[in-house]
Amino acid sequence: MTHRFSLAVHGGAGTILRSKMTAEKEAAYHAGLKTALQAGYAVLEKGGSAVDAVVEAVCALEDNPLFNAGRGAVFTSDGKHEMDAAVMEGTQRNVGAIAGICGPRNPVRLAREVLDHSDHVFFGADAALAIAQKAGLPFEDADYFHTDARWNALQETLKLRAQGLESDDPARRHGTVGAVARDVNGQVAAATSTGGMTAKAPGRIGDTPVIGAGTFADNATCAVSATGHGEVFIRYCAAHEIAARMRHAGQSLADAANHVVMEDLGKNDGSGGLIAVDGAGNVVMPMNSEGMYRGVVTQDGRFETYIYSDETPA
Repeated sequence: MTHRFSLAVHGGAGTILRSKMTAEKEAAYHAGLKTALQAGYAVLEKGGSAVDAVVEAVCALEDNPLFNAGRGAVFTSDGKHEMDAAVMEGTQRNVGAIAGICGPRNPVRLAREVLDHSDHVFFGADAALAIAQKAGLPFEDADYFHTDARWNALQETLKLRAQGLESDDPARRHGTVGAVARDVNGQVAAATSTGGMTAKAPGRIGDTPVIGAGTFADNATCAVSATGHGEVFIRYCAAHEIAARMRHAGQSLADAANHVVMEDLGKNDGSGGLIAVDGAGNVVMPMNSEGMYRGVVTQDGRFETYIYSDETPA
C-alpha cells in the first residue's frame, strides 16, 4: 500500500464555445468541477476505494444542472429523458451498467447497485428501474430533471431539423460526466453518466454504458471515462483500445490515449475526449475538441480544473 492516489473528473467535451462563454458561467463550471473533485477526494484521502470515489464524484456532477447527466440531462426528440450510466472497477473487472432510464435521482448509483448486487452486468429501461425501486434508491419526478436551457436546446434543434439542418454546436452532440481514480491500494475504477445527445432518437444508447467504449477499468492497465460522439467511440472501442495498446504494445498511458483520441477517433468524426488513470496514478485528459470540462486532484490536495484545451488550471 502507498499513500499515492489520483482522481480526475470530466463534465463533457461539448463545452460552450468561447464566443458564447460568460465570466459567470465559466466560474460556475469551474466550481461544479471542483465540487465533484472534493467529493471523490474526501473518499480517497481517508483510504477509501476508487469505486466509492468515482461514484461520489459523478453523483456531484449529476446533481449539478449545468452538466448533461441526472438533473440537467438533455431531452430526446420526443421530449423525454433517457439516461445511461456505468461503473467498473479494475480488480476483477466487475461492472454495473444501465441504460434508457429516468426516475432515479442518481443514475450512477443504480449502476453501482447492479455492480454490487447482480449476477448480470447491464440492464435497460424497466428492468433497471425495478432494481432501483427494490434497492430503495431515491427517485424524482420529471420536473426535477427539467432545465429550461436543455428544453430550449431541444426546441432549437428540432426547428433546425425541420429546415433540413443540424446544429454545429458541440454541446448539442455530446455531453457526459465521468470520473476515474486510483486509490491508495493501487486499484483503479471508472464511472460515467449521461443524458445522451440533444434530440437523440428514443431508445438510442451511446458509448457511456458500453463497457470498453465509454467506460473501462483494469488494474493492470488503466481506467477510462470518455465523452464525445458516442457512435464513433463504440465503433472504435475507444476505452478498451487504450488498455489494449498498453497491454500488448507496451505503450504508456499518455501515448495510448493520445493515439486513440487523435488518430482513431479524431480522424473518423469521433470528436470528444476522455480522462484516464493508470495503476501508478498517472492521469491524462486528451481531447480533439476545443475544450472539455475537466479537473484533477492527487494526494497533494491541489485541485485543478480546466475548460478549454489551451488554458492553465483554475
